[in-house]
Amino acid sequence: MMKIKTKTIAASAWLACTFAGLGVNAAWAILPIQHWQQPSGAKVWLVESPTIPMVDIEVSFDAGSRREDPAKAGLATALSMMSAKGIQAEGQLPPMDENALGEAWADLGASLGASASKDSFSYDLRSLTVPDLLNRSVELASRQLAAPSLPADVWQRERARWTAAIAESNTRPGTVAGRAYTQAVFGDHAYGHRSTEQTLARIDVKDLQAFQQRMFQACRAKVSVVGAVDKAQADALVTQLLSRLPQDDGKGCAPLPAVAEVRALDKAQDIRIPFQSAQAQVLMGQPGIKRNDPDFLALLVGDHILGGGGLVSRLMEEVREKRGLTYGVSSSFSPGLHAGAFTVSLQTRPDQAEQARQVAQETLAKFVAEGPTQQELRDAKDNLIGSFALRIDSNRKLLANVSNIAWNDLPLDYLEHWTAKVEALTVDDVRNAMQRVIQPDRMVTVVLGEKK
Repeated sequence: MMKIKTKTIAASAWLACTFAGLGVNAAWAILPIQHWQQPSGAKVWLVESPTIPMVDIEVSFDAGSRREDPAKAGLATALSMMSAKGIQAEGQLPPMDENALGEAWADLGASLGASASKDSFSYDLRSLTVPDLLNRSVELASRQLAAPSLPADVWQRERARWTAAIAESNTRPGTVAGRAYTQAVFGDHAYGHRSTEQTLARIDVKDLQAFQQRMFQACRAKVSVVGAVDKAQADALVTQLLSRLPQDDGKGCAPLPAVAEVRALDKAQDIRIPFQSAQAQVLMGQPGIKRNDPDFLALLVGDHILGGGGLVSRLMEEVREKRGLTYGVSSSFSPGLHAGAFTVSLQTRPDQAEQARQVAQETLAKFVAEGPTQQELRDAKDNLIGSFALRIDSNRKLLANVSNIAWNDLPLDYLEHWTAKVEALTVDDVRNAMQRVIQPDRMVTVVLGEKK
């Protein structure tokens, strides 16, 4: 009876959330972000969104793939995969295997997911704010954060699946081209490490346990909270959530070792890879920017005009519309704590690969040299500013933006002034930013599957 009652409460509250969420999200653009540091050293960012009885919490640690041993690349992702495969017993609380843990979350109408990126390892908790459900959800999440069981037989099963997936992906042209491109752009930097069958074979449960114990401490947590809780409630939730992790002993967190920066390319590289494929893959690029680069918005607008804006971009106009060399071509920055890659990518017929590459390269070089036209800049601003509300139209999207502010040490009023700063950009701002960052004569070019 208790389980049925809990599920009924959860279902009713979720239904209320669905209807309450319609038409209220526009106000989120001006909600203030509160920030404080707990006695444990954990840092908290909060946006109070009281309309919907729900809360989203993201707990992030500096424990992404850049913190791995290169010989065991994939370790952070492996731990994220294994985090939901069971939790250890604690006092009178019994252990749970992956099935029992999944059922427990389903009964609560809540969820906890883990993910690893290049820079961070994050847990994302979503729960209703019905007091009993929320307290039980945070308590279960606290156990899962601190004491995953990491069963060896389950890891062997998951590793076998992952290894098979890697072997299969290595038959795909996109994977082969991407691997060569990443290695050429980043060299021996941590951003260039990739999981392989060999690196996964070296990872055992002891490695997972050691990484968990070394990287996850309360004092290193950055916690973003969005939902129907006030500061006092959020502070109590975060304290409970991190209570089972190692706490600050009064001496502060020991600093993690510094990670080297990505080296700029000193010359162009042209890599041609034979491959039997219906479509040739073309990738061009170089190390780009960190996320906290002062010209980030100017580069965002510039990239939107060049190739990030879909059908209306310069690259699409030149490579697809005028010459019919591809269905799609795009450009993108992927900034992080270090300089992520700036990339131009396209697919085309194998016999057109060199022509498509040349047109894309010429279009890029001209754009960097001259910058956008006034009309292109106006159209890009209208598109980006007009779609800004879509970036924050749900708790989860708003949480992603708050986490971005937290992780990259951006100003608390970053979202409030975003549209005004984009509107203020000039042609010179965009051109100067692109010229500072992009060197068309020192790029990595990978062409896979070309047929002459």
